[in-house]
Amino acid sequence: MTARIIDGKAFAAKVRAQVALQVATLTQEHGITPGLAVVLVGEDPASQVYVRNKGKQTKECGMASFEHKLDADTSEEALLSLIARLNADPAVHGILVQLPLPGHLNEDLVINAIAPEKDVDGFHISNVGLLATGQKAMVPCTPLGCLMMLREELGSLAGLNAVVVGRSNIVGKPMAQLLLRDSCTVTIAHSRTRDIEAVCREADILVAAVGRPQMVTGDWVKPGATVIDVGINRIEKDGGGTRLVGDVDFASAAEVAGAITPVPGGVGPMTIACLLANTLTACCRVNTLPEPKGLTA
Repeated sequence: MTARIIDGKAFAAKVRAQVALQVATLTQEHGITPGLAVVLVGEDPASQVYVRNKGKQTKECGMASFEHKLDADTSEEALLSLIARLNADPAVHGILVQLPLPGHLNEDLVINAIAPEKDVDGFHISNVGLLATGQKAMVPCTPLGCLMMLREELGSLAGLNAVVVGRSNIVGKPMAQLLLRDSCTVTIAHSRTRDIEAVCREADILVAAVGRPQMVTGDWVKPGATVIDVGINRIEKDGGGTRLVGDVDFASAAEVAGAITPVPGGVGPMTIACLLANTLTACCRVNTLPEPKGLTA
């Protein structure tokens, strides 16, 4: 069996087109332009590229983009003061503080300083609690993107066995909550799980989000399962240089799975697309307008 490839680039382009269409309608009919503020502290090269891409795609969708680049030695007080100003700014509907932050800054304190309704990353403790209790929340972008692709691939997820490998607050836990909300039977596997291979082989949906290159091999995959690979790892290539791989050994898993996301080109492009979708959702909620169709959990 050769798995169908779930094309995250194409799916993300479709999501961005939906966002752009609904942003245009919002602007034309209500005179409202959604605004996203991104805060970058320091000069981490990967973060700089990511922030640049976010700004570019935000503008392409017709939204307002506000970028705040701060020195690496910026004080916690100064960063919190900026967040307070953005919280109070009616032109800003979404706020994202790029992680990781320099070591002298308390990430939890900074994240929880963002107004929950503007927390388009879905990391604020209020949004975490709302998601866990099945209430309306801002949902973390990567799990939201995974859910969208699963719904597109499988239709209804009700009754399917889902295994999430990884228990991070950013992906693993919220992914499990979203799958529960769609009536899956969910198991979270992690480094202490006994016979993890056998646990994974029971999964109709297998989500790998553990940060270990090519950990999940084909003999962990149930024949016909849908495999979502969240991992992005850089490894050495034979003959020099590096290449990107996921948490799944793609070659062996693709021989067994029914459908699988590649790395790169799978989950990754969906993260920024869902950030834009969340910003649109946040704008609609604060203005008591109908939420965008097909772009929420």
